[in-house]
Amino acid sequence: MDLEHKNFFCCSSSLEGIIPSGQGNLMTHQEDPPAKNLFLQDLSKLEGGMSSDGDFSPRALPLSKDVSQLPTQLHVSQKGHQLEGSVRVWSDYLRVHLHPRSIFMIHQYNDDGESSQLEAFGQGESLLHDPTYLEELEDRLHFYVEECDYLQGFQILCDLNNGFSGVGAKVTELLHDEYSGRGILTWGLTPVIDNVGVSWKDFYRLMNTVLGIVHLSSHSSLFCPLSLNGSLGLKPEAPVTLPYVHYDASLNYHSSAILATALDTLSAPYRVHSSQFSMVQLADAFNSSGRKVVAAGAAVPFPMAYGQSLPDALCSYQLAVPWTPLSSCGEQKDSCFAQSVVLRGIGKENHISNLPPGSQPKSALHVCETGEEVLGSYLHAQCPGTFSTSYLLQDPCKVLAPYPQFFSALLNKQGFLLDKLPSCATAVESIPVLTALQSSPTLHSALYSLYKELHQVDVRRWASFFSAGIELYDFQEALHELRTLSQCYKTSSELDESDSD
Repeated sequence: MDLEHKNFFCCSSSLEGIIPSGQGNLMTHQEDPPAKNLFLQDLSKLEGGMSSDGDFSPRALPLSKDVSQLPTQLHVSQKGHQLEGSVRVWSDYLRVHLHPRSIFMIHQYNDDGESSQLEAFGQGESLLHDPTYLEELEDRLHFYVEECDYLQGFQILCDLNNGFSGVGAKVTELLHDEYSGRGILTWGLTPVIDNVGVSWKDFYRLMNTVLGIVHLSSHSSLFCPLSLNGSLGLKPEAPVTLPYVHYDASLNYHSSAILATALDTLSAPYRVHSSQFSMVQLADAFNSSGRKVVAAGAAVPFPMAYGQSLPDALCSYQLAVPWTPLSSCGEQKDSCFAQSVVLRGIGKENHISNLPPGSQPKSALHVCETGEEVLGSYLHAQCPGTFSTSYLLQDPCKVLAPYPQFFSALLNKQGFLLDKLPSCATAVESIPVLTALQSSPTLHSALYSLYKELHQVDVRRWASFFSAGIELYDFQEALHELRTLSQCYKTSSELDESDSD
């Protein structure tokens, strides 16, 4: 598998500010750079030694430096960094440096604290109504577009639950207008939400989510919610469980690792150089009849015993699919309208059953001659009549540091299941992963339930939400559009049924 990856690099600097005092004098305040955890310290040493100001820039080592004391790339990757207690934001475990022009800072809002947060859709929209922000965004966008040899389209990751849904809505609108014909695949992210009672923050979150789904799907080729929440309503259902991953739902460090693993595999069809599918073609396969919202699912890792054949592994899932829903839409109960399935990390020697001559095959999967046929036959049996594309990629998903080591002790280094617990714990270095992107009837109930929760309340009670820039009439219209969108996912047996408000 040859996947397309882009790496950008940047330098970092300390934060400084000059603030006028009450007497007219100037006082200079300098803030120390954030303390680095052990993982980032090792990366800095690997790049050529860490200066006193924490600069990440590579530099030549002094001749007197004892190179043997520096960590090697292998050491940094395999060292058991326990980052659960030292991670606050995503940059605390970022391995790739970002190019300065790929970073767009919003200074008027805080990431944490109780004030000056970007908490309403209208606030996010208003940011890009400001010519200064809009021009800077367009300038950075054009810089990268001009560097592309072949521009398939754009992949957008955007929070749904806060004001960044408004930022994402304006960005997708800009891309849709300026790069017509290019693919725009948008992933709407929601962190795990504590169900500890309903407050005004929950209504803000739900209103942001509804506006985000409607606007982002409208200007995207495809839109997919991504979350470990069981649902996205006012009282979210418990987070999903993954059989061989013991994650802490309260840690974004854990939940983001799972979603990133799923996204890396879900997006493989248009990133593999040998693939015949582009972003636009993948989207066209899904969004007939107005179905521009899709649901994701993943098996992280794909449960397969060490040395087991793919037909044997899939035969264990005749009654239910092996993946866990990751779009807060519930379990798939019926056949879907269209799907794209990717399985990675299974060696070619295990693709087929290799039955001894004269033996009776256990199933239709055991007579397939290639792994692609095995996966395709399984999907056809699970969803007959569904348009399905499937991809079988040999390269596994690497889970070296800083990836959290939250896997079951029953997994070996390659992420395959063992018959019994090993005598000593072994760090998992790679895993097989199965993902599915589906246009599914489950989206009807998921989208309609969000509409119904807000339709039943008087949203004018939250005047501060609308004072941020969104008009009440526009919100009511978006709510109606969400209801219309949900109708696109009704099956033929449901068409005669009317949803009551």
